[in-house]
Amino acid sequence: MMTEHTRIDPRLAGLIHPNGEPIRLNKTKFIAIDRQRDADYKATYRPQALYNRADNGFHANNEAFLLHEVATNLPIYRPDTGPTDFHLHLPPGGFQLVLVTSGVFTFDYDGRIFYVGPGALMLQSAIVHRQLFYTWSGLSTEDNLKTPQSIVPDSLTMGYSGKFIEAFVCDPTTFPNPTVVGNDHIIESETSRTACSHPLHNRPADACFWFQDPLSLAALFKPMPAELAGGAIKSDSTVYIRDLEIEAPSGHLITGHIIATDPRGQSLLPKSSAGKGDTSAFAKGEVVMYRVIRGSADFRDHAGKIHELAVGDVITAGKDSLELVAVGDNTQILRLGLLSGMESLRNWTPTQRDEVDGLAGQIITQRELRPLRTEGKPVGYLYG
Repeated sequence: MMTEHTRIDPRLAGLIHPNGEPIRLNKTKFIAIDRQRDADYKATYRPQALYNRADNGFHANNEAFLLHEVATNLPIYRPDTGPTDFHLHLPPGGFQLVLVTSGVFTFDYDGRIFYVGPGALMLQSAIVHRQLFYTWSGLSTEDNLKTPQSIVPDSLTMGYSGKFIEAFVCDPTTFPNPTVVGNDHIIESETSRTACSHPLHNRPADACFWFQDPLSLAALFKPMPAELAGGAIKSDSTVYIRDLEIEAPSGHLITGHIIATDPRGQSLLPKSSAGKGDTSAFAKGEVVMYRVIRGSADFRDHAGKIHELAVGDVITAGKDSLELVAVGDNTQILRLGLLSGMESLRNWTPTQRDEVDGLAGQIITQRELRPLRTEGKPVGYLYG
């Protein structure tokens, strides 16, 4: 019996799931460091966004997972900048993570509008989206790239150019990124949208869209347990942890936490009084990544060597290869644990990638009219 998608477009029959090489995490004891001082910011995809990739960690981990920083560097009103097209990403597992670290953005995920600032986290699985608005400070490129970042929505950090940390399974150039509606064809005054589902999501059954507000109850910081597997973390002040709650929404591909301290003599972090933080998820990762958003941290590798990380540095390590041993004042660290479920995924072949990119908005299988773009549960959509 023909499925719905083959009746609508038989070209989709062979493009439902990637059939390239399987994803393989690096399960050896390895350490890879990407230093901010060596960062190479490039306008890879659009002129206003400069990308700083953690390439050493990416290559050391068999190119299975890419973490990069995106820094807005041009005003929104230029003819070659402004809002993006409606598009979607189709990485293995449908995984895309965005953590805002400065400025303010407006994102449209499947017709739902999110006004977000520092500390807001979004995780989405192959959902049509676009970036509507971003802030720009007016500083030179050199000065703009030096402005502080934070996961706390304070007024100072919100006033800078918009920046965020972004992550994908595999490199974005190796999987389809179809443009569903070009920016020139979007009618902003229309509020109704046409929702859709399509067979190309290629995501785990329980993966879904996830948004965590940095001031929501679940996002509040709790004290770290005094003892971890490698011993207590050295710090002059209390070390706190925030659970990004992304394990289930990612389809159990990844865990995510922020480890942080207050500035000396101040209380910056929004805190919970409901006990200590839970670090049990730390033991699940086959590979771990840490990015220092602000402040400093020391890590000890499996050979006993100490690695000192500063703002913007990223360290990637195999299971049981790395321990966080010291955290400075006013420090914020993103921790991602890559789970074994990633190895159930496969890459898209180059042919599949190009064919899906060529289909773009034709990957619709069912339509339903949504009365308002801010109503309804995200299911993926096409502009009506």
